Amino acid sequence: MSSQSPARPPVRVVLLTGPSGSGKTSLAALTGLPVLNLDDFYKEATDPTLPQLPHGGGADWDSPLSWDAEAAIDAIDALCRTGRTPVPVYDIAASARVGESRLALDGAPLFIAEGIFAADVIAGCREAGLLADALCLRGRPTTTFRRRLARDLREGRKSALYLVRRGLRLLRNERSVVARHCALGAHPCAKPEALARISAARAEAPPCDESLGEDAIGEAVRS
Repeated sequence: MSSQSPARPPVRVVLLTGPSGSGKTSLAALTGLPVLNLDDFYKEATDPTLPQLPHGGGADWDSPLSWDAEAAIDAIDALCRTGRTPVPVYDIAASARVGESRLALDGAPLFIAEGIFAADVIAGCREAGLLADALCLRGRPTTTFRRRLARDLREGRKSALYLVRRGLRLLRNERSVVARHCALGAHPCAKPEALARISAARAEAPPCDESLGEDAIGEAVRS
């Protein structure tokens, strides 16, 4: 992480984690808050530090070592302290970064950072005074399996055979994945509780120039 100032930053982050396919992206969109997609910080396929599956199964994209945690937390830190940051654009099908975009908070005092490895930066964000809350979405593993497979096939993320094999492996391991996220400090919950906690964090945030997300979160909690 870049050097920190002693003062508490004016913006804080809600880290949203959970198994692949648990609904993190759709829930983050419901809040109306700015969203940092942490999956854009995956390493590229050419990175020599990329972990591999046993028996020649290819890269292990579900290992935290396939992800650049340092770059992710630097982006979170920049958003909290300056309200803007460059972020990579990652193509999962190509296993490569294909560009860069800029994320600006436009005065919002709170934002969501979501991804399957978000729990791995909870400790760093808490230590730096950046953390508003850390949530782990959980549900029925079979539902997550169906949702994940349908999405990955629709988006052509990898070959169908790879996606089915990965999906079955994640189905078997889902409870241990959730347990790991919770051990790292994430609060396990379903969508309604997650929305309520994000709403509470928004209500506790300091005033800002623009009111962003409050109405959208309240409506999502009521639905």
